[in-house]
Amino acid sequence: MSQNPASVPEVTVRNLTMAYGDFVLQRNLSFQINRGDIFVVMGGSGCGKSTLMRHLIGLNDPVEGEILYGDESFTRAEPERRERMLRGVGVLYQSGALWSSMTLAENVGLVLGEFTDLGPDEIRDVASLKLALVGLKGFEDFYPSEISGGMQKRAGLARAMSLDPKMLFIDEPSAGLDPISSRLLDDLILELRDSLGTTVVVVTHELASIFAIGNNSVFLDAESRTMIAQGPPTELRDHSDNPKVRSFLHRGEHQVMGSENG
Repeated sequence: MSQNPASVPEVTVRNLTMAYGDFVLQRNLSFQINRGDIFVVMGGSGCGKSTLMRHLIGLNDPVEGEILYGDESFTRAEPERRERMLRGVGVLYQSGALWSSMTLAENVGLVLGEFTDLGPDEIRDVASLKLALVGLKGFEDFYPSEISGGMQKRAGLARAMSLDPKMLFIDEPSAGLDPISSRLLDDLILELRDSLGTTVVVVTHELASIFAIGNNSVFLDAESRTMIAQGPPTELRDHSDNPKVRSFLHRGEHQVMGSENG
């Protein structure tokens, strides 16, 4: 799937350098996330995928470079303005990050109570709607410990979607899930993008998810400490001339072929 040249940029990253003290994790990152993308941040372990997500949502500040939301600098925005910009952002962390002492409806409603003027009954109705949207209708009064890991991820997704964000950031959605639950979550992410027009940024190393949902991507390399590829994952898999990218996106194929021939 080729990028539309008329695509509207949702996030633009310019010459970004990420570091912890004197240790540079990644440098010279420049790429664009377009409105409606499911944009995959990929690469091997330790390359800085989750750290990049933290920079994109303002939890970490870059050493150099700039991040723009639309045509406005997120990096250089005053704290109050940055907070308002983040109202249009939802985040699903790797663990799901649900409060164990709250029901699913209370977890989803927590954000609504803090950032809207809705009353308790209205918050309950919206929370129920969001849970139904992710396939959890009827589970409003369940606690996180009473449902499966895949359902916890979906409940976390409902909470991330509670304020109808323009952008959704998801860190390792498949972590800890069996293949069937992982595929269901991939299908749900596609459905939310298609029905709500949400731009989704996904940090993952899972090939099945990368090819199932990603239409754009950036590849971070731990050794050279910079990005070495960007574009649609399937095009990178089929046409990249970088051996690291090819190896990453074709891993496992030889074992499968060998088992079929054996």
